[in-house]
Amino acid sequence: MTRIKGVTRKHAGLLTKAVYWFAKREFGAVPEPVTVMAHHPKLLIASGRHELAVKKAAHGPLFELCVYRTAVKLGCSWCVDFGAMLMKHGGLDIERLKHIDSYATSDLFTDIERKALAYADAITDTPVSVTDAQVAELEKLLGRKQLVALTYQIALENQRARFNSAFEIKDQGFTSGDACRVPAH
Repeated sequence: MTRIKGVTRKHAGLLTKAVYWFAKREFGAVPEPVTVMAHHPKLLIASGRHELAVKKAAHGPLFELCVYRTAVKLGCSWCVDFGAMLMKHGGLDIERLKHIDSYATSDLFTDIERKALAYADAITDTPVSVTDAQVAELEKLLGRKQLVALTYQIALENQRARFNSAFEIKDQGFTSGDACRVPAH
């Protein structure tokens, strides 16, 4: 149970109902963080627009893997559940996710993935523990534009996971059986 109840469809305004319709069509269910954020419709719209813009600007398997790692490190069960579902429907190998905690030594992860995942951990540490060497190495491997995008995605997941954790928003069952109704795109 979340710390504050989400806004039900019955109590939602017209704009929020439209967001719920879009979310249900896109994900098979309205994500609980959306219903909680609906208590502040202007932030709900701002967040939705931001998420769509970020997805268009910077999206890819390495980013998804680092976002997932960030969710695991922060203990956000909702983000882990939702992230695994998105990766599954993106055609990524979600079996590897079971070994995310041993990424540093696992043969299931490439060298670039291990470095990016270590970077995600360093960004997520409190205080942040990113080193000059990490940034320089990833800039050389990814390029400046991709490094900025990766950093942004990891920072954004920190924001999402901390929002969900503050309100005790738990996994919604997106990756369990029939609850994962999202059609593969």
